[in-house]
Amino acid sequence: MKKIISIFLILFSANFIFAQAVQQKPLTQAEYVKMLYDLQKNPSKKDELVEAIRKRGIAFELTDGLRGLTASKSRSDADLRRTLDEAARRKANPEQGKLPSEKESAEILSKARQATLEAVEEMPDFVVKQQIARSAAYAGTNNFRNLDRLVVAVSYRSEGREEYRILSRNGVLETNPQLKQSYEEVGGTSSTGEFVTVLAKIFKPESDTKFELVDTDVIRSSRALIYEYLIIRDKAKQVITVAGAFNDTAITGMKGRIWIDRENFRVLRVESKATEIPDNFRIRSASRTIDYDWVTISDEKYLLPSLSDVRLTSKEDRQTFETRNVIRFKEYQKYGSEVKILDDDEEVQEEKPNR
Repeated sequence: MKKIISIFLILFSANFIFAQAVQQKPLTQAEYVKMLYDLQKNPSKKDELVEAIRKRGIAFELTDGLRGLTASKSRSDADLRRTLDEAARRKANPEQGKLPSEKESAEILSKARQATLEAVEEMPDFVVKQQIARSAAYAGTNNFRNLDRLVVAVSYRSEGREEYRILSRNGVLETNPQLKQSYEEVGGTSSTGEFVTVLAKIFKPESDTKFELVDTDVIRSSRALIYEYLIIRDKAKQVITVAGAFNDTAITGMKGRIWIDRENFRVLRVESKATEIPDNFRIRSASRTIDYDWVTISDEKYLLPSLSDVRLTSKEDRQTFETRNVIRFKEYQKYGSEVKILDDDEEVQEEKPNR
């Protein structure tokens, strides 16, 4: 009997290993296209498709035709596009796309924490111009309609204070120097805290952030590691405010992903989503993506926001709407410099994805 059981266990183990090997084979083009069409019918399958690409890789060449098909069937989902692009790079150079060991990953995360918190402490006083394109759509359609264009002057002080002043709306200049209209007073969706608040919250020890290494990527020619993170509500204490006929505020948690440069351990991108939103709160989801790039202020280099994409989903009567603010950060200068309106401030262009 013992021999029979031993033989059975050996056979079972062999079958299990074989099944794992079959399961881990790279996705064929036929499999991927089928999953794309399934995704079009059921958008909730996106995470499943992304995970399959990450774990299995791809066995096909990523052509412009497949990129176009991916965009049309996924409603131009940026997460799927980036994952697919990285899978193609990993196929071409498997060594370059390898994840580091658990020990190496922890060391990289520790260096990123140190570098980020030191940078927060060394942040200078500065002014910057924000070009903001605001739009809205029925939730889930991705068919955004332009609402307005704002040009905003932002003054940042090293103690963390931010001041926002509207310079123009839809090309109409604010000419009254005594009327310093704030971002919030214009109405609609607004956001603050892109400069240091989000990064500081993620890396401060008291946030007790949970990290998990999930993938590799390339951003503006820099090799990066992607970590997922989670901060519970009691630690994150992220504030979302609804202003209007009735003001309302909710405290939420945070989760998302960060892209860390493998060479200098600085954060190149942050994605953040609100978690633990109260059931009776009008805002049903809130997210933003911030891209960081190097800028020069008073002959010194600093890593600061270059682009932010902020989205809020809210319920109005029986409809659910999504607003989107695309914010471009232009002309960082030392504090006290005058922020001026230029001709190209009123040009609204479709944002090209960062690579």
